[in-house]
Parts: sequence; C-alpha cells; structure tokens
Amino acid sequence: MPTIRVASYNIRKAIGTDRRRMPERVLEVLSEVDADIIALQEADRRFGVRTAAIPPLLMESLSHYKPVPLNVQHDSMGWHGNAILVRKQAEIAAYDVLHLPCLEPRGATMAEVTLHGVTLRIFGMHLDLSGLWRRRQAAAVIHAAAQGNALPTVLMGDLNEWSAGRGCLADFARHYQFAPCGRSFHAQRPVARLDRIMHCDRLSLSDCGVHESAAARRASDHLPIWADFHLG
Repeated sequence: MPTIRVASYNIRKAIGTDRRRMPERVLEVLSEVDADIIALQEADRRFGVRTAAIPPLLMESLSHYKPVPLNVQHDSMGWHGNAILVRKQAEIAAYDVLHLPCLEPRGATMAEVTLHGVTLRIFGMHLDLSGLWRRRQAAAVIHAAAQGNALPTVLMGDLNEWSAGRGCLADFARHYQFAPCGRSFHAQRPVARLDRIMHCDRLSLSDCGVHESAAARRASDHLPIWADFHLG
C-alpha cells in the first residue's frame, strides 16, 4: 500500500525570521520535507496585485512541485494566500476555492489529487484570529468537505487556535482525526500548535511530525508540519 506524505506550511510571504524575503529558502525547506502534497498559507504577497511569494519560474526550476491552478487571481499562487502544491507528476482532477465568512479576507482551497495510484481530496485553510469567526469558518469548511464524493479527505492549515482542544478544534474533532504533529510556532522556539493536519477515517496515519531543520527555523516564523498516510 503506497504512503502519501502531506504537509502544511505557513511561509509568511517568504519572509524569514531574519526579516529577509528569500523564497529560495522556502523551496529548500520544501525539498527537505519531501511531501507529495503541501498546503501553503501566506503564499501571496499582501499588497498590490498580491503576486506569488515564490515566483513561478523559481518554482519550476528549483522544485519538484507545481501549484494547483486555482485560476482566481492573476499572478497569485493562491486564494487569500492559501495554495496547494503537488508533485509535478500528480494528476489534478478537480479544484475549487471556498469563500469563508470573515471580517478580514479569508478563504480556503480544495483539490482532488491522484498520486501513486491514490486519489485524495485536500483542503487547505488559514483561519481567523477571532475565535468566533474561526468557528464559523470551520463550520463552512466542514460543510464543504461533506459535499460531493466520498474520497479520502485531508484538511490542513494554520488554524490560529491557541487552545488545547476548544473552539474550532472541538468542531473539527467531531468529524475528523488530528495528526499529533507537535508545536510549530514560533519557529525559533515553538510554543503553540497553530498548524494542524486532520484526516477522515478512510486514511490511516503511519507517522507525523514537525520539521525543525536549521533552514526551517530561518525561512518563516512557522515550522512546517507533515503526516504520512495510507488507505485503510
């Protein structure tokens, strides 16, 4: 049974803990993690036309990944900063963007991806700083994930939830299992599990963790988290 590795990474617009914007460092970290599917947060620059934080030519030449083509904003890689990367040989059967209830611009992304003979439905998200809006956004993602086909499903992203098990965590836990990846924020001295990976019961978790390399501690204020799954 093939194993699929997924990862979630808030790249903070490619600005590192030294306050330097260096997308090459982000690509170095992604190469180290070596995931098959990656949900990125803050993947676009914040102001102006919101161009991709990792230039497309750099992605093409220095990585094994391609972005899911959301076809929403020209020159952007994501939707409100959320993007999904897959290995270049992966097949993308469907994709969509989710409009989340919000005070500030928020969204989520979805893609159906086939790799190693396995098809998964992936949701990537970056939820609000407000607990009330986080719960409303979680409800919208849970509702969207319940629609359509019954593909094995993974949800991941920066939930911005500091509590151990309340708020949106409790809402998600009624429908999905959490991979116990560990603390991912702040990259220099992790104290909080803001980044999370969740999965349906059609997937079995074989391993998971936080990637804590020297490059990861410099590339962003979040560390990437990862999880290995197989069907069963």
